[in-house]
Amino acid sequence: MKIYGIKNCDAVRKAVRFFKSHNIDFDLVDFRVTPVSCETIDRWLKQVPVEKLFNTRGTTYRTLKLKELGLDDDGKREWLCKENTLIKRPVVETDDGRVVVGYNESIYKELFL
Repeated sequence: MKIYGIKNCDAVRKAVRFFKSHNIDFDLVDFRVTPVSCETIDRWLKQVPVEKLFNTRGTTYRTLKLKELGLDDDGKREWLCKENTLIKRPVVETDDGRVVVGYNESIYKELFL
């Protein structure tokens, strides 16, 4: 399984702690080091709505003043491709292809334990 995010993100750190504490193997993909491709984002968008993947609460969203653009789903997808820090973190992709966005301990327990 892969955890996509940024190493210093609190939600990513919580997810990493969860998987380590339950001895679940994972690879951490820091998208500041290894950018996520549009193909990967499109694969995720087949399972989760763009509103769930697009982070409107982060610094990047505010700095780029994207609220003022009134982006539709295609516009949000384009921004996710060119600015990975707009991706809500973490994104967990399991070996069987399931995608889970964000950290929620009760959901993680239900899905991964």
